[in-house]
Amino acid sequence: MKLQNFDIWLTNFLMSIGMWGYFLSCFLILIESIVPILPLSVFITLLFYKFGSLLGFLISYVFTVLGCFLSYLLFKTKVKKWFDFYIDKKDKKNIKKIMKRLKRIKFENLCLIIAMPFTPAYLVNIAAGLSDISKKKYVFAILIGKIFLVIFWGFIGTSIINSFKDPLNIIFILLLLFGCFIVSKFVNKKEGLE
Repeated sequence: MKLQNFDIWLTNFLMSIGMWGYFLSCFLILIESIVPILPLSVFITLLFYKFGSLLGFLISYVFTVLGCFLSYLLFKTKVKKWFDFYIDKKDKKNIKKIMKRLKRIKFENLCLIIAMPFTPAYLVNIAAGLSDISKKKYVFAILIGKIFLVIFWGFIGTSIINSFKDPLNIIFILLLLFGCFIVSKFVNKKEGLE
């Protein structure tokens, strides 16, 4: 089954089960942060369609942020000790260097990575959890970055290929990313999240 066919099938299924489809969408948004095969765009678009722009945004945003934070915590608290032990035991100097670089990633760059629509959230959550990125820095980054990600999926929807044919949508995406960068600079200045 092609990915686009899966998206269509999933959308039809979720809409066919009535209100349960929207509850299931919220739950699946949480799971999507850990299981990469689930299409976040479908769930967000469905929630925007059912609840409108404002409520659809709020529901999608809350569950997306919560899912990313839970995924981050899972790797930070349950997997990191094993991971650190493994790289120390195997003397994996290259992995240690990568982890140090991840820890030093600028706050604004982390926000932009999170805000980009095609960045796999689960990989960012895993990398942040296994590196020494502080909880405060990561929480602020997902709180900012996910605003722009949810806006993107809510308004562009699942017809992403058609969206890129329209130059206004490309400008919209660039403006969202620029907005994310500006907000992250402001928050970083106030909170000192480097």
